[in-house]
Amino acid sequence: MTEQVSITTLPSGLTVLSERMERVETVSFGAYVGAGTRHETAAENGVAHFLEHMAFKGTTTRSAADIAEAIENVGGHINAYTSREQTAYYVKLLKEDLALGANIIGDILCHSTFDPDEMERERGVILQEIGQANDTPDDVIFDHFQSAAYPAQPMGRPVLGTEAIIRGLKREALHGFMGQHYTPHNMVIAASGNLRHEEVVELAERHFADLPRAEAVIPMPADYMGGEFRELRDLDQAHIVLGFPSPSYGEPDYYPAMLLSTLLGGGMSSRLFQEIREKRGLVYAIYSFTSPVQDGGLFGIYAGTGESEAAELMPVTLDELAKVQTNVTEAELARARAQLKAGLLMSLESTGSRCEQIARQWQVFGRIIPASETVAKIDAVTIADIERAAGVIFRQKPTLASLGPVGSVPKISTIIDRLAA
Repeated sequence: MTEQVSITTLPSGLTVLSERMERVETVSFGAYVGAGTRHETAAENGVAHFLEHMAFKGTTTRSAADIAEAIENVGGHINAYTSREQTAYYVKLLKEDLALGANIIGDILCHSTFDPDEMERERGVILQEIGQANDTPDDVIFDHFQSAAYPAQPMGRPVLGTEAIIRGLKREALHGFMGQHYTPHNMVIAASGNLRHEEVVELAERHFADLPRAEAVIPMPADYMGGEFRELRDLDQAHIVLGFPSPSYGEPDYYPAMLLSTLLGGGMSSRLFQEIREKRGLVYAIYSFTSPVQDGGLFGIYAGTGESEAAELMPVTLDELAKVQTNVTEAELARARAQLKAGLLMSLESTGSRCEQIARQWQVFGRIIPASETVAKIDAVTIADIERAAGVIFRQKPTLASLGPVGSVPKISTIIDRLAA
């Protein structure tokens, strides 16, 4: 069900992972740094994301245009992202261009210059990105939700940072964050596709030799508090996220929570979609999600609804949370299992997905988890497991974030009382 992953740890401490897929003509190659928003100080919130942008803006031997042209001249794709626990830099190329991709990723992570003029230009780009997020209510509501769940701590801060902090962020902050976190022991090199492991190791040795050396930094633990964010804004819809603490990676209820999310709000056949959209017409979009981290996680439900429908939406949603604790059916469980397994197995056909999966598994678990093991764990979940997980998750202190015409959205105290009933 999955190809063998080859693993080499270089003398520097850098781990190199590769997975050969003989029937494809492409390769994906990435550097995955175990640092993100939760590793920032309050005064430098947004530095991880700013650094990700600046890595593409020139090295000692390449300009920003050179980097883009080198990849696109061979029809490749290069990109990056920042999350709360990780920053990733990756390329997808034809198999014969693997060496070029590794060269460029290594160059931007080891030899970026952070040119002051480029930094000022990119500061403006990030401020535009923050402005765009603030003007996108079904996007920014999740930042408010995260902040309410984890107030006054790194896990609750926005990935993009704030406008005030980004305006004042100095070049030295980027150098400092990179020097502290972009180290061999805190980075994984992963590759997947039509490749040879020996070549990937040789490329990693050659192009990542100049990574900084520093002691590992342990982030502040995620301390879920729960709470409420509410902002009255002149919008056509109220955007609402209701959430609870949920299992982290590796906890016994991790898979029951994923299946719970799938059958409750994971598709058009899910309970929330059928009851709230199809039967009652209260929303256009409603779904549930789980977002685990290494020492915690969140289970959330998002809905966008009209002002007049907001009052009815929450009681109906809470009724569904109560019902799912006692009446999950075999048909629902089978459907949720099929959805999760199909998503997993379909992702194995993508070199990019496989590359990211093996890197994340190594960083979280210290090992590669075969797809067959994950499928077996999904198949082992019972109705009793899901109902038990629902009973635990939905009886904890909730977090409520709402934005827009939210006057009819019940206060969190009302929600707490109803959940306890």
